[in-house]
Amino acid sequence: MSAILDQGVAAFEAHRHALTGLAYRMLGSRAEAEDMVQDAYLRWHNTDRAEVEEPRRYLGTVVARLCLDRMKSAQARREIYVGQWLPEPVVDENFDDDCAGDLAHDISVALMLVLERLSPLERASFLLHDVFGLEFGEVARTLGRGEPACRQLAARARAHIEAGRPRFSPSPEEGRRLATAFQAAITSANPAALTRLLAEDAVLYTDGGGKRTAALKPIYGAEKIMRFFEGIARKNPGLASIAARPATVNGLAGFVLHEDDGSIETMAFEHHDGRIVAIYVVRNPEKLQHVRY
Repeated sequence: MSAILDQGVAAFEAHRHALTGLAYRMLGSRAEAEDMVQDAYLRWHNTDRAEVEEPRRYLGTVVARLCLDRMKSAQARREIYVGQWLPEPVVDENFDDDCAGDLAHDISVALMLVLERLSPLERASFLLHDVFGLEFGEVARTLGRGEPACRQLAARARAHIEAGRPRFSPSPEEGRRLATAFQAAITSANPAALTRLLAEDAVLYTDGGGKRTAALKPIYGAEKIMRFFEGIARKNPGLASIAARPATVNGLAGFVLHEDDGSIETMAFEHHDGRIVAIYVVRNPEKLQHVRY
C-alpha cells in the first residue's frame, strides 16, 4: 500500500509545476492557483489511477474544471474591484512546464492582462490546447462543449492574444539596465534622466485594490507618468530611503520594494528599443503575501 501511495505522489508531483502554471494563467492568482492544485491533489488520491492512461492530461482537466468553478466567483469580485487589476506577481521564478512554444513559458503581465479580457471558456480552451497540449476532443469533454465550439473558442482567444502580445523579444540584460537606471532617476529626483528612460507612449499600471494608494486607471504618456512620480516624491520625502531588491517579476526585470512600515510592493518594467514602455506596480497587500523581500 505504501509503495502504491508513493507512486501516486510521485506521479502527481511530476506535474505540479505545469498544473500550477495552468491554474495561474487561468486565475491570475498564485495563491488561488496553489489552492486549485492542492484540491486536484486530494482528488487524485481518490481516483482509481489504474484507469488513468495519461496522468498529466487527466490532472490538467481536473485543474481546469476547478479553475472554471473558481472563476465564477472571481468574476463577481472583479466587477467590484477598486482600480486597475493586475495579476498576483510571480517573483524570481517561472513555471517550467515542458510544453512547446513561447506561450508555454509566458506569464508576462501583458499576456495575463489579455487573458483576463477573455471569457472563461475562451481562456480555458486556449490554455488547455495551445499551452497544455490537450487534443480538442479532450478539451470538449472537459468544458462540456462540442469539439467545433472549443476550436472556435480557442481561435478567438488566439487572435486576441496574438494582437496583444509584444512584437519583440526583450533582452533580460537591457531590462535590468533600464530598471537600475529608473531606480537611480527616481531616488535622485532626476526628471531629465527619467525622460530619457521612458518611451513617449509609456503606460503605468498600479494596483492597490483599494487597500493602498494607487492610480485608479492606467496613466498614459511619459509626461503624465513623470508628474505622477514627482507627486509621490513631494508627498513622501523618504522615498529615496525605500529598500529595493532587484528581482524578476513575471519574467520582467523589476524590484521588490520594502518600506519602513513593513509594507511590500513589486515593480516590473517592459521595454523596447532601449526605452521603458510599461511599468507594472502591485501594492495590494492581498496579492503580496507570498512575496519576500
